[in-house]
Amino acid sequence: MDLAKLLEDKQICVCAGSGGVGKTTTSASIAIGMAARGLNVAVLTIDPAKRLADSLGLSELGTDLKRVDPKLFKQHGLKLTGELHAAMLDPKRTFDELIERYAPDEDTYERILDNRIYKELSNAVAGSQEYMAMEKLLELHELEEFDLLVLDTPPSRNALDFLDAPMRLARFIEGRSLRVFLAPGRFGLKIAGRGGSVLFSALKRITGVDLLKDLSEFFGNFAEMASGFSERAQRVDALLRGSESTFLLVCSPEHEPADEAIFLRRKLKEQTLPFGGAIVNKVRPDYYRARKQLDGSLSDELLARVMDNYERQRVLGKRDAENIARLEKSLSADKVIQVPLFSDDIHGVEGLVKMVDRLFD
Repeated sequence: MDLAKLLEDKQICVCAGSGGVGKTTTSASIAIGMAARGLNVAVLTIDPAKRLADSLGLSELGTDLKRVDPKLFKQHGLKLTGELHAAMLDPKRTFDELIERYAPDEDTYERILDNRIYKELSNAVAGSQEYMAMEKLLELHELEEFDLLVLDTPPSRNALDFLDAPMRLARFIEGRSLRVFLAPGRFGLKIAGRGGSVLFSALKRITGVDLLKDLSEFFGNFAEMASGFSERAQRVDALLRGSESTFLLVCSPEHEPADEAIFLRRKLKEQTLPFGGAIVNKVRPDYYRARKQLDGSLSDELLARVMDNYERQRVLGKRDAENIARLEKSLSADKVIQVPLFSDDIHGVEGLVKMVDRLFD
């Protein structure tokens, strides 16, 4: 797979996969590689571990895009003819900005942000964090300031939520239960009547919180914005499915990460989301060739230890080769890029440059 050719006409690149396979490093390397080819690129992460900042040699990574100094790469032999920017997305802040966009006036906006129900909802609704990350991606895309946006997603257990998030939140907003609260009239009042009022009154006496009042205020203020949220979710979903987007699956050659990649490929196909290819990190070298290179200069004891370690690595290498073969059979061999196991973990700019060389070789 020619990664540069795949991405030259794309505007969105989503990197998905299980944890611990080098997904954040791969996302950063892809962004660096395309910036080296003259594109204006932004790499975004919703990973709170802040590994992306460490990899790019930054002391910290905030919610606002920050340009990465090209001199960091030049001193390691890589010239960025384009620009590289990076940010860590903040779903809660993005939710607040979305409320600001659709609130009919400043007073309504302030009331919603201060509302206890909203504070819980912005964190608790299934898929809201992933959706808000995608909302930020859509916002940056519509600014038309970048040639390519590279998104580093959470581990695949959450990536499935990430894939479903736009439409799931739209279904929640348009759902019957929410419409009951939004709808004016007697039926909506019955939900909070009699038995409900007794319960809410008891809670108020115990906690001092007027939950019924908070609910009433939130849903009353939210009613005018529901259609805007739904429309925005539709646009996020359309962006993910469009020809300007592609999904890259990142895994290692172990059994479970390979299975995750195959599973995610199936999910992408089911949801008609564009699959670009897979990147397999930490692939062991050909240990048969390594054995042939041994000479007789080692002592018997050291040679025995070397051969014992060689045999363990050979078994692991054979297992990895079998898993890669499964991947290539399931995903197509010309859709898989193999990145070798480096002698040291990839960290810092120097390691990223090595990764770029392998991905774009």
